[in-house]
Amino acid sequence: MSDSAKSESANQMWGGRFSEGPDAIMQAINASIGFDQRLYAQDIAGSRAHAAMLAAQGILTPSDAEAIREGLLTVLSEIETGTFPFRVELEDIHMNVEARLKEIVGEPAGRLHTARSRNDQVAVDFRLWVRDQCDAAISGLTALIQAFLTQAEAGAEWIMPGFTHLQTAQPVTWGHHMMAYVEMFARDKSRFEDARRRMNECPLGAAALAGTSFPIDRHATARALGFDRPTANSLDSVSDRDFALEFLSASSICAMHLSRFAEELVIWSSAQFRFVRLSDKWTTGSSIMPQKKNPDAAELLRAKIGRIMGANVALLTIMKGLPLTYSKDMQEDKEQVFDAADTLMLGLAAMTGMVSDMAANQKTLEISAASGFSTATDLADWLVRELGLPFREAHHVTGTLVAMAEKKGCDLPDLSLAEMQSVHPGIRTDVFDVLGVNNSVRSRQSYGGTAPDQVRAQIARWKQILNG
Repeated sequence: MSDSAKSESANQMWGGRFSEGPDAIMQAINASIGFDQRLYAQDIAGSRAHAAMLAAQGILTPSDAEAIREGLLTVLSEIETGTFPFRVELEDIHMNVEARLKEIVGEPAGRLHTARSRNDQVAVDFRLWVRDQCDAAISGLTALIQAFLTQAEAGAEWIMPGFTHLQTAQPVTWGHHMMAYVEMFARDKSRFEDARRRMNECPLGAAALAGTSFPIDRHATARALGFDRPTANSLDSVSDRDFALEFLSASSICAMHLSRFAEELVIWSSAQFRFVRLSDKWTTGSSIMPQKKNPDAAELLRAKIGRIMGANVALLTIMKGLPLTYSKDMQEDKEQVFDAADTLMLGLAAMTGMVSDMAANQKTLEISAASGFSTATDLADWLVRELGLPFREAHHVTGTLVAMAEKKGCDLPDLSLAEMQSVHPGIRTDVFDVLGVNNSVRSRQSYGGTAPDQVRAQIARWKQILNG
């Protein structure tokens, strides 16, 4: 098609208000078809529901509605098979679909846009797309949670160090550590579920901003598109992007959790820790150092989540200064959301693969758990429980014994009874029962604690929740 023909085609879509076509720079800044063509399935679904409603209300004839229905199916097939002629001069997915529909069915295509606007059209398309991404995130998180549950069940009794400030704090179990991430990602899952419920209202029928004088049935189009109800205010309907912001907010928190475990995998797989092994599926070698096995998948995931958080800030920045209702600024709402969704789904899939693949070095974990005076708190608790010392005094006695062991180059269980009694004469032989890491872990029987019985109880609870 020649430039003049393209310009004429675009002008026909706009009508008589504009006598000249946009120049190349304006076309480049104005067109969105390069990215919003991802909304094609949602756009066609919305148009089909709208046409069916118009026919049911007597606004379209049955023959026009049938022609539109068949024509839209043809357009859908062309896009899915890669033969659809996307045209930049038609700006966006809505105009591209409508123009092609006119080429296929002729005059009836011009009646499809009755009682709607591109404002409510894009609002419903985008909301449908984001709703689909919420469903995908919920599914991906369910798979990830199940992978962590499998790890937790296998290692419910395996001892490992628990950390604060990345310093050895107290012994915990591998299963307990895995279950911490089950809790995190379950909260993420609930955020997407909650956001989905809130966004499940249909803006179609709000038209440009004020509704329409045609006798449309918005409840019918809402039902046809799987929404719970139509939106209740036409001004809000076309100007709202909260649904996209909630998706990005939930995605950002989820991405942060993904990054935290990615960081642990990077640390744990290092030669200094050797807590876990990742297979060749998730690691790479070095071009110069043959001994290297780099956790590149975890590192890349840790970096990529910045794109999700950036998208959240970008869309908040776009929306923060916009008066009601629609402004062209809102065309910039999609690319960030598209990229964030792609990044999140890739991250969830990669993390599920790594969690399923990783193998814990059980012996190394236990040896590490026993180092760094990890049972010092157990000793202080024993002094309180058995000797009746105030906790602050018990804390002081324990600190003195830790300093003694540190000076001798040994751990607390390696001190003799006489050495302990030199600090506090009331200490008895049975104190050594609480200084082993296994006894320490088994004693943490409080609800949500690290004792294997508690871990297994939480595993069973989450299995029941996931199985519905």
